[in-house]
Amino acid sequence: MSIIGVIGAGVMGIGVAQRFAQKGHDVVLIDISEEILEVAKSNLEKNIRFYKMFAKNDTSVNEDIIGKIKFTTNYDLLKDVDYVIENVPEVFETKKEVYKLLESVCKKDCIYMVNTSCISITKIGGLTNRADKVIGTHFMNPVPVKKATEVIKGYHTSEETVAAVEALLETVGKRAIVVNDYPGFVSNRISHLLMNEAAYTLQDSVATVEDIDDIFKSCFEHKMGPLETADLIGLDTVVSSLNILYESYQDPKYRCCPLLRKMVDAGHLGRKTGKGFYEYF
Repeated sequence: MSIIGVIGAGVMGIGVAQRFAQKGHDVVLIDISEEILEVAKSNLEKNIRFYKMFAKNDTSVNEDIIGKIKFTTNYDLLKDVDYVIENVPEVFETKKEVYKLLESVCKKDCIYMVNTSCISITKIGGLTNRADKVIGTHFMNPVPVKKATEVIKGYHTSEETVAAVEALLETVGKRAIVVNDYPGFVSNRISHLLMNEAAYTLQDSVATVEDIDDIFKSCFEHKMGPLETADLIGLDTVVSSLNILYESYQDPKYRCCPLLRKMVDAGHLGRKTGKGFYEYF
């Protein structure tokens, strides 16, 4: 099994760490403070207990999962990892600083897997001296239960890197769906239009939150409605992704709904703060 570095101990980061540790990989999970890591460890323990209730036949779910994850703020511990999965917020300047650190410690054959919603993989590759080993891996939330991952080839991503990442994902029970690199790729170019327009229909008093989501669940048979999905992702992340899509394409269809911006300004970010379009207390 490989050694996996995971950057960012938020919702996506701990989901990625759980899945890889659960399937036998050793994981180094990094964030900027011990306080964040303590919260991440607590949330991960809760997630594992929750997952065990719904996956009783999955023998890989056991108490050893936490033991296979090292929680740290020290990037030097990434010097021996085979893959890095980067999950920091959708702010290019933040990512730029992370890749500067990675380049100073990671071995030359380490592959960078960029878990981004919208930022160009080619642009990320340009921050490194190994653009052929930079690839997008857009994991879907909740990571431990999803069976596929959107994998994005940057302009310089090699076929060897694609094959290596496909094989790695297979070890954790995930099928790679490989697409080309344009901002938002496939999933978020489409899904963020749904979430944004759902927010507009709420803002325009066309329907209630519950009825908007119910139409998608009952009529289209989606598992979640667009506003529930936005809460799960985090409204701040949705707004950041819409900003990137709008900047990238200069297309007014990606102009962020004012209601979304207002909710983010108010600190109502969805599940992670206990309140978004729904309340989670």
